[in-house]
Amino acid sequence: MAIRPILCFPDPRLRQKAVPITHITDNIQQLADDMLETMYNAPGIGLAANQINVQKRLVVLDVSEDKDQPMIFINPEIISVEGEREYEEGCLSVPEEHEMVTRADKVRVKALNLEGKTFELDAEELLATCIQHEIDHLDGKLFVDYLSNLKRQRIRKRLEKQQKEQRKEK
Repeated sequence: MAIRPILCFPDPRLRQKAVPITHITDNIQQLADDMLETMYNAPGIGLAANQINVQKRLVVLDVSEDKDQPMIFINPEIISVEGEREYEEGCLSVPEEHEMVTRADKVRVKALNLEGKTFELDAEELLATCIQHEIDHLDGKLFVDYLSNLKRQRIRKRLEKQQKEQRKEK
């Protein structure tokens, strides 16, 4: 397993749409392991493959208190939604920013597991929010896209300045 670098907004690679996984190979299993290690190390509760510059439709999540219930979704798709909920979201690709975002309160997601078997999962509250957030990543969308232009530009400028300062230090 390896910890991979996480891309940060406004990196244009975060806007690329991830491609479906057609075969579950040892490389895909290794990618899932690396993503879990990266997510736990960050620390976070979800990570999409394109956040580590791998343009494949793979998401890992763990919303458990003890961080001992990892979930892996290959080619996930939301097949139904219900209700509405506002939740304060953050993102490993948008460090130190948290904003209120409105999403569906309940979702049904369909995906493959690492054995290539299709499964469906009903999720609500935090897990539903996290699933929607990570699938947005796979589609090239970030939680800042739900914010006003003014807030998004403020966040962009702060992160660009921070990234510029980090490059100077190296």
